[in-house]
Amino acid sequence: MNYFITGISTEVGKTIASAIVVESLEADYWKPVQAGDLEYSDSHKVAELISNTKTKIHGNSYALNTPMSPHASAAIDGIQINLENMVRPETQNHLVIEGAGGLLVPLNEKDTIFDLIHPTDFVIVVSRHYLGSINHSLLTIEKLQERNLKIGVIFSGDEHPTTESIILDKTGVAFLGRINEEQGFNKGLVKQYAEQFKTALESF
Repeated sequence: MNYFITGISTEVGKTIASAIVVESLEADYWKPVQAGDLEYSDSHKVAELISNTKTKIHGNSYALNTPMSPHASAAIDGIQINLENMVRPETQNHLVIEGAGGLLVPLNEKDTIFDLIHPTDFVIVVSRHYLGSINHSLLTIEKLQERNLKIGVIFSGDEHPTTESIILDKTGVAFLGRINEEQGFNKGLVKQYAEQFKTALESF
């Protein structure tokens, strides 16, 4: 199965969530577009955080130099992102795909991250608690539901029952787990979370 991980905004914890899902399923990992931080990219971070030996980290289709929206970063590099060049890696394993920013982040003048999601993907929304996160979560999930996609949510940050319950009640999506506020993440902690998430992930 392919698992597409998106967020309700940027810096909500998609890469940590990706590492946990990858470790839980011993899945392959692919980040189609990396914008900035090429020396220590999200692919590097995931590779550093997982313990299993089955996972393969696949190369980016686009590795852009500036930490900006992909369409703007590509323009600085003098290129234009083309969906036809973003071919999913062939693998017999599960594949975890990490988006960039939120669902409607532009790749070019026409396409967004949303256009990278396939109808058969299981989409995991990472929702981090902040003022406005309920609205961002509901808008993101509603957009995904327009395409009748299978959706689960991971909450990022310390537990906030009223926020979490309203998001789950209004959307009816699957709750996969929570990644608490931690001082730092390492292989051991990611493995602990992976074991907690395993049953929920394998049920889809």
